Amino acid sequence: MMVVVKLLRTYSAQGTNGEVWIDGELICYTIELPWRNNVRNISCIPEGSYPLAKRYSKKFGWHIAVKEVPERSAILFHPANDAKKELRGCIAPVSQLSGAGMGTLSRLAFDKLKQCIYSALDQGKEVNLVILKKEEK
Repeated sequence: MMVVVKLLRTYSAQGTNGEVWIDGELICYTIELPWRNNVRNISCIPEGSYPLAKRYSKKFGWHIAVKEVPERSAILFHPANDAKKELRGCIAPVSQLSGAGMGTLSRLAFDKLKQCIYSALDQGKEVNLVILKKEEK
């Protein structure tokens, strides 16, 4: 069984904002760097489908790894409230968006997202991140 984590993005020159949905439920918002052709350290990653996995590092403790990103490595979900200052291609969950690439209460949002994803992985499910451009209404 597979769990799909949908990230719906809205792009701007200052940063990329998103919404994370699992099973039709809005889990949190996200902030990322602006799209700059997938250039390492200055761009968000391309739209597409990516497996998610648990990952541990001294810097972030237990967090979420985004696997199989073309021409990129060590793409993670981890807490941050300002994409330009704190991210180098990773995705930061936030509780509320406060501007392009800016958000608040990231640790809270990250813990909620991590709980959803780790719970599915612990049940032996595959978890896939699907990144799409949010359709304008």
